Amino acid sequence: MNSSNNSPLRGLGGEFFLIGFMGSGKSYWGKIWAEKSGLNFIDLDELIEAKEKKSIADIFAINGEDHFRDKEAGVLKSLAGTNNCIIACGGGTACYHDNMKWMNEHGTTVYLESTVKEIFDRVLREQEKRPLIKKMGMTELYTFIEQKLKEREPFYNKATYSLPTEELNVTSFEKLITHNL
Repeated sequence: MNSSNNSPLRGLGGEFFLIGFMGSGKSYWGKIWAEKSGLNFIDLDELIEAKEKKSIADIFAINGEDHFRDKEAGVLKSLAGTNNCIIACGGGTACYHDNMKWMNEHGTTVYLESTVKEIFDRVLREQEKRPLIKKMGMTELYTFIEQKLKEREPFYNKATYSLPTEELNVTSFEKLITHNL
């Protein structure tokens, strides 16, 4: 976590929740933007893994998705009142247990909006690390992304802000937040 105090965003209070499909860059950009903005960074999946003492893939394999989604909601809601931080959420976080409503009530949500092709190209490189897509062939993976993104977009579109991923850079987050305060 970063604790620099010289950012115009520091002191805004509350949390900034990055949401979007797997492979949209939530963890990647979240770390960069937190560092640049002097905010703390939390990766929700890493926090779940630490609390459960096993990987997300193992939680899915051993306990199933329902168990994971319950744990995910509990860990997310335990972050209430964590000020001055960017929280990278898992791809499905916004879609379960009224998490999207809760995030919008407790902070600012930012949807990192990617196309199916962008997501496909990114997740193909790290398919083994992702339990939902681990054993899929290329055609099956593309179709899965297309269908899941369509299912999840109504949740993602409830975000406070939306940023197309092909336009993201080091200053995207700070520009978005400071221009929309």
